[in-house]
Amino acid sequence: MVTFKLEGEFIHLIQLLKATDVVSSGGEAQMVVSQGLVKYNGLTDYRKRLKVKKNDVVTFNNHSIKII
Repeated sequence: MVTFKLEGEFIHLIQLLKATDVVSSGGEAQMVVSQGLVKYNGLTDYRKRLKVKKNDVVTFNNHSIKII
C-alpha cells in the first residue's frame, strides 16, 4: 500500500491517481474512473471530482493508496 500525504483539506480523485503515478495522464484517470475501475473506501465510485480526504483508501489496478 502506498501512502499519500495530503497537503490541504482534500484532493480530487483524478488528481490523486495522477500524483501517485498509477495512471499516466489525466485523460486516463478520467477514463478508469468513468469505467468503474476505481474503488473508494472499498466501493466503486464514478465521480471524477470526488474529494478524497485523510484516512480514505483508493484502490485501482492492484494499487492501494492510503491518504494520510
